Amino acid sequence: MSRHQKFSDLHQAGCFVMPNPWDIGSAKLMAAKGAVALATSSAGHAFTIGKPDMGYVTRDEALLHAAEIVAATPLPVNGDLENGYGDSPEAVAETIYLAGEVGLSGASIEDTTMRNDDPSYGFELAVARVAAGTKAARDLGRPFMFTARADGVMIGAYDMEEAIRRAQAFVAAGADVIYVPIPPSMADMARLCAAINKPVNGLAAGPFLQHTTAEFAAAGVRRISLGSAIARATHRVMDDALAAMLGDGHFTPLQHSISGDKIDKMLG
Repeated sequence: MSRHQKFSDLHQAGCFVMPNPWDIGSAKLMAAKGAVALATSSAGHAFTIGKPDMGYVTRDEALLHAAEIVAATPLPVNGDLENGYGDSPEAVAETIYLAGEVGLSGASIEDTTMRNDDPSYGFELAVARVAAGTKAARDLGRPFMFTARADGVMIGAYDMEEAIRRAQAFVAAGADVIYVPIPPSMADMARLCAAINKPVNGLAAGPFLQHTTAEFAAAGVRRISLGSAIARATHRVMDDALAAMLGDGHFTPLQHSISGDKIDKMLG
């Protein structure tokens, strides 16, 4: 079974966790711990090349990074491709074609403009972008899960009612998966899942870190991603350790680090 078909099949029943590596080593560690699929993280990747999140990484940089993650393990990989690196439907389509070329098994495209003054695309343009992306995905001639993201709730651009309206329109435009990051509550997540007939991606971040996989599944979620949560947790350790070492001059934050031998075994 190809990794692309496997990724498609994973969405047909149950609920699976899709962690987000930020480099080759983290991808291999996640695979060694039993992950069944991986996803790139735009923020996690940006941190590794010394850039902030949200619009600072170029399409070429993102696709090169995605190709490295694809090559790191046999697992299917979903690409976090932000807003498709362009406003037009044609830009989204081109990005999806390129995503297929580097071996991604799926990709997520946001309805965010990356501009503070006008953060979300208008409804009609957002739907047209999804339609163009899904057509490009079909043109690849093999399984490719196109995820349409409605990010307006997370960034404060629109409410949950508008997110559901967009989600339903994205499904009608051909999207394979719907992703509304950080609804107000798990009840709202369940309402979203009930409102559409396609798999929903849930994000384990912020207040949703208090919920279990079983609770996501009970709400109707088929796929749980972590976004940049693991990368940021790693940066938390670095921040705490460096503050201690370079401030008070003690090294105790490093006493709970994992052994090199264990890492070597997972990477091997």
